[in-house]
Amino acid sequence: MVAFRTTLEMISFSHTIFALPFAILSAVIAAGGWPDAATLGKILLAMVGARSAAMAYNRLADRELDAANPRTAGRALPSGKLSVGYVRAFLAVSVAVFLLAAASLNRLTLLLAPVALAVLFLYSYAKRFTSLSHLWLGVCLAMAPVGAWVAVRGNLEAVPVLLGLAVIFWTAGFDVIYSLQDEAHDRAVGLHSLPARLGARAALAISSVFHAAMVALLFAAWRAAGGGWLFAVGIVLTAGALAYQHAIVRPDDLSRVNAAFFTANGFVSVGLALFGMADVLAK
Repeated sequence: MVAFRTTLEMISFSHTIFALPFAILSAVIAAGGWPDAATLGKILLAMVGARSAAMAYNRLADRELDAANPRTAGRALPSGKLSVGYVRAFLAVSVAVFLLAAASLNRLTLLLAPVALAVLFLYSYAKRFTSLSHLWLGVCLAMAPVGAWVAVRGNLEAVPVLLGLAVIFWTAGFDVIYSLQDEAHDRAVGLHSLPARLGARAALAISSVFHAAMVALLFAAWRAAGGGWLFAVGIVLTAGALAYQHAIVRPDDLSRVNAAFFTANGFVSVGLALFGMADVLAK
């Protein structure tokens, strides 16, 4: 039981709230209502497998970096709560779950599955060589709505691409805010991030631009999907939540970073998905 709880902490299971609602929203739009239970279950299983594999691989790749950072030194691997062998076994099982779920959906999901894994695994090294690693993380989360659409329809259209692009800029924006906590450490050890490269003030300005781009892309997705007023209200509320997190985080005051990261972004993903799904189901 202790190992299970520690494993959930290792993969930051609570962060599933960021990508999962976008995947369900995309699946509902693709199906014009609720997808059949089997398809929805397979989508959820694929997401859990892919995300668990990505987080396990990231923890393995970063275990020495985590040990050197006071903020992350207490994580499962550097603290010795979980062994490297255990995490490698967990990684293998997670990859198998993802591939089996992808194979059970349709041919295109199976063909794209190895590409998705490559993108997820390579992200673990992005911070070592580029300050745009925030956008790479966005690509990782953007695969959720795109993959869910492909799982339902077996093809790719404008709506999931626009939703995916919105997720990219949303994720990059909040990851920049979150990485403000490690600005000094990243700069000292040679890791790349926008705060480490440009400083907190400039990084926050870029984060604002990313979030403005997200709102514009959401409206483009709304139009492409033929969305109604409920979806539009959800987008407006999303813009408000994004503005809120930029209002409470300042270059000289990072005390509310976690409130911006978890509370505001949790509302963005869940709130937008609920309004978007209600819009589709109301039709």
